[in-house]
Formats: sequence, C-alpha cells, structure tokens
Amino acid sequence: MATVLIVDDHKAFRTSAGHLLEAEGFVVVGEAANGHDALELTAELSPDLVLLDIQLPDIDGFVVAKELRKRGERATIVLTSSRDAADYGASIAESGARGFVPKGDLSGPAIAVFAK
Repeated sequence: MATVLIVDDHKAFRTSAGHLLEAEGFVVVGEAANGHDALELTAELSPDLVLLDIQLPDIDGFVVAKELRKRGERATIVLTSSRDAADYGASIAESGARGFVPKGDLSGPAIAVFAK
C-alpha cells in the first residue's frame, strides 16, 4: 500500500482527501497545513506520495516541490488546486511534480495514476 502525506491549508480538504485516498487503499501517514511543515514531514515520514496544494500560506507548492526534488526526496509529488492547471502555465511541469489533479476531480483513482 502506498503511503501519502496530504498538504493543504484547509483541514476540511485534508480530511476529505484522506478519506477518499484511504478508501482506495492508500495509507495516509501525515498531514501538513503549510509548506515548511510539508518539507519537515516528508523528510521524517518518507511517504511514497505527497498530495501538495499549490496555494499555501507560507511558501507555495511549486517551491515545496522543487525543494523536495533538490533534497533528493523519493516521494511522487502530485499538485492540486481549486484553480485549473492552465492557470499555472509551465509551472507545473517545471516544479518536478509528476502531475496535477484539480480539487474538483480529486479521487483515489485519479491519484493512483500518478502513484505508479
């Protein structure tokens, strides 16, 4: 079973995403409400997957993703946002993330595509 760290500043989203992912067989090993905590928890927990919101209160998800790659973290990074991917232009591809799932389309099967 793949382990997941969920990073989003909204507790309700972290909870609902966790339930969806657990229903699909993922194991949620942690949650972070900001980018700094995401960096710390990824190093501490070594999740297989980081579901990472782009718009965080401290540092944005693009910076977090780039820093995780720079540190050599092995986690697959999937970015998410309530905005459409087109709003971010090339930033998603340049971040080192494996993909993007809009929050409205978030489901276990959608994330599983990137977890493989």
